[in-house]
Amino acid sequence: LFLQFVFHAYTTAFTLVNGNGTPKAEEYSLQQKQILLGLGAVSYAACIGALPLTFVNRYALKSSLMQLVVKKLLPAPLFGLTSAFTVAMVRSPEFDNGIEVMDRNGKVIGVSKKAGEKAVKETALSRAVLFGTTFFLPEVLMYCMQRARLVKNPRALGPARMFVIMSVLAGMLPVSFSMFPQCGEIKRADLEPEILSSTEETEFFYNRGI
Repeated sequence: LFLQFVFHAYTTAFTLVNGNGTPKAEEYSLQQKQILLGLGAVSYAACIGALPLTFVNRYALKSSLMQLVVKKLLPAPLFGLTSAFTVAMVRSPEFDNGIEVMDRNGKVIGVSKKAGEKAVKETALSRAVLFGTTFFLPEVLMYCMQRARLVKNPRALGPARMFVIMSVLAGMLPVSFSMFPQCGEIKRADLEPEILSSTEETEFFYNRGI
């Protein structure tokens, strides 16, 4: 539970720092709201992530099938889903209040909730792919290495696993960040009418965040 909390706290803080800074609200402190949302999301994600292993240990479920599911198969989708969830929660003010959209020349045309929703969805998806793949692919590679007897010393399995995880993470970072452009594009038909009434542009752009 503690390690899950630390992991999600770090990724949530990264998301908070690198989000779109457009949303403004006078009736409450936006920063305080995002911090509270972040803490809630981190706590929830940590509990969900630790729940399967806690359940197995609590009820002494030691069958090989249960161990395979909980320790090998579940971590990847759980980390992917919870990582996407924390992104959506901490950046929820972006689709509540909207983000700035610009024309080709960089001139701000207006603030769009639809653009904010699109930016958050894209970032959440890229984060899910990043951590889902990072926790799934190493298990496959380690299984292949053990079947091929590339690691013969049992004591070397731990360092080998860490090396594989770090290698996959290093390779997936640029892939995740490049899934969607930093300067996102949204079509005229996808924007609110009040924004369209002030311009004849057909394509608009926004800062997606990381």
